[in-house]
Amino acid sequence: MSGAPPARPAAGAPRVAIVRGRYDPAGGAERFVQGALAALRAQGASVTIVARQWPDHDGSAILLDPFHIGSTWRDRAFARATCAELARRRFDLVQSHERIACCDVYRAGDGVHAQWLEERARVRGPLGRLALRLSPHHRYLLAAERALFASPRLAAVICNSEMVRGEIAARFGVGAAKLVLIRNAVDATRFHPGLRTGHRDEVRQQLGIPRDARVALHVGSGFERKGVRALLQALARAPSRPWAIVAGRDKHSARYQALARRLGLGERVRFVGSVSDVRPYHAAADCFVLATLYDPQPNALLEAMASGLPPVTTRKCGGAELVDEGESGFVRDALDVAGIAESIERLDPATAARLGEAARAAVLPYTPAAMAAEYVALYRRLLRR
Repeated sequence: MSGAPPARPAAGAPRVAIVRGRYDPAGGAERFVQGALAALRAQGASVTIVARQWPDHDGSAILLDPFHIGSTWRDRAFARATCAELARRRFDLVQSHERIACCDVYRAGDGVHAQWLEERARVRGPLGRLALRLSPHHRYLLAAERALFASPRLAAVICNSEMVRGEIAARFGVGAAKLVLIRNAVDATRFHPGLRTGHRDEVRQQLGIPRDARVALHVGSGFERKGVRALLQALARAPSRPWAIVAGRDKHSARYQALARRLGLGERVRFVGSVSDVRPYHAAADCFVLATLYDPQPNALLEAMASGLPPVTTRKCGGAELVDEGESGFVRDALDVAGIAESIERLDPATAARLGEAARAAVLPYTPAAMAAEYVALYRRLLRR
């Protein structure tokens, strides 16, 4: 363990711990944590981060990174060390973004692992499905998930979509009173249709994309989960020969680039890797395609909608709840390649502009300020227990 103990709180101030194992500077969970920190501190709470590593903290974080080999040992060791440390320090409220049974509040930002494995099995062959069932890491996560939702200590579960709330209730019998819906926020002042004025032609020229081409944008790392294969297959079927920009990282990215070439898409797909600012690519695109197998509530979808891009997404994407079919976008099954291709084809310039306007309107209520107010209401209730 490293890092100094948290600063001594003011007399009577509640002491709150927020647990997040792995820091990802581009991660949605980290943005949620920053919002939670602000909301808790607004209530006068003393807040401490508990993590394996967390750069640029103010010295008050508790850093726990026990010796481990492999992901299963890593997660198990961190969970044990965290629960022991939390018991020793006796916080008034513990919010976790990891599957640990020693928390009061759990944010189900990754959804339900059991559900994700079921969706993933749909694109795996017999050997792949067997590997998923026998994987020690998946078996550990499933056990940790069951223990978490069965814990008598658990007072609230923050769900970022109705989809996730329903899955937790159905699979684990968690009561409705504990399942709190707080959707992710989007900053509509940073993501807006006006971006096209300053970036569209420039980005298309840089990427070698014709000015009059129809362009689908994908943003998201982990290409298997995010449905990049289905996107590429759909592009190959679309008669209008649309182009695509794929932003995100994947350790098997070369395989997807090879697939694009085999499908005859080599000249029409641009893999740009992980980017710190996706807004120029929003400007260059005409629609947003996220053919995800399972995604509780992707920030990338909300940002694209705020930028006026009509989405094509899937039924196991929590963000699909904000899409009005045929009016602000399209929702298909993740394996319905023909349906995804047909949806892209329907987005001619006039239709895309009309649906994009409705897509932006659909996400405007989900502001950072509105999300912070929902945090505050939840924390006030829990800290009064």
